[in-house]
Amino acid sequence: MNENGAHLLEADAISKYYGNIVALKDITTHVDGGEVTCILGDNGAGKSSFIKILSGAHQPDEGRLRVDGEEVVFQSPRDARAKGIATVYQDLAMVPLMSIWRNFFLGAEPRKGYGPFHWFDSATAKRIVRRELSEMGIDIRDPDQAVGTLSGGERQSVAIARAVYFGARVLILDEPTSALGVKQAGVVLKYILQARDRGVAVIFITHNPHHAYPVGDRFVILNRGQSLGTFEKSEIDRQELVRLMAGGRELAELEHELEAIQAEVS
Repeated sequence: MNENGAHLLEADAISKYYGNIVALKDITTHVDGGEVTCILGDNGAGKSSFIKILSGAHQPDEGRLRVDGEEVVFQSPRDARAKGIATVYQDLAMVPLMSIWRNFFLGAEPRKGYGPFHWFDSATAKRIVRRELSEMGIDIRDPDQAVGTLSGGERQSVAIARAVYFGARVLILDEPTSALGVKQAGVVLKYILQARDRGVAVIFITHNPHHAYPVGDRFVILNRGQSLGTFEKSEIDRQELVRLMAGGRELAELEHELEAIQAEVS
């Protein structure tokens, strides 16, 4: 919270409809600097709709968003970025054949020169990239290396460092570990904690409770567009988080069916 007791970003009773389809219904949560809020849910739970609203790509049909206690209406992602809300999507918006430093400054290149004559200040760009990645605990071999040669975890880490450098107060990560192996997922989770420790409010979207629990401070569980609850880490253990994600009764029914199938095979 800020000095006035307001949350950095707050969603109040957010609902979204697509015709007769209820994508979200009365979702309420908040995020603050130096915390990781995990939005969990299976496919179709409403995670994508929720982050599109937070990032300004879509507008809610009902409910309000507040930043620092003041109600805001985002007409576009540009409006959200102006408030310090940055989103890193799964495709990362990077150019694989371009170098790390060029991708880092893509669309916001540092320049030098006088009057009408300006050019890309590559030396400054490389120096800043080395410094920012180092402060995030990221050791790159060469800033001239093409992004396409990096591992998935390394590309995610560059995208996270880029968002933090350009002033993200709230960093939304869309399934950053979904296509990664165990080791690379661990790399990304480490950089999520690095961003949190630098005072950024991180929103971690995932369907994997085993990735969410080690880094999360707060957990919002979505199921078919509705919230199953918001839990502080002290209020829920990993096993209960998995159970809620799997849907309690549905999981029990599935286990019963599998036991019956196993008995028939035996």
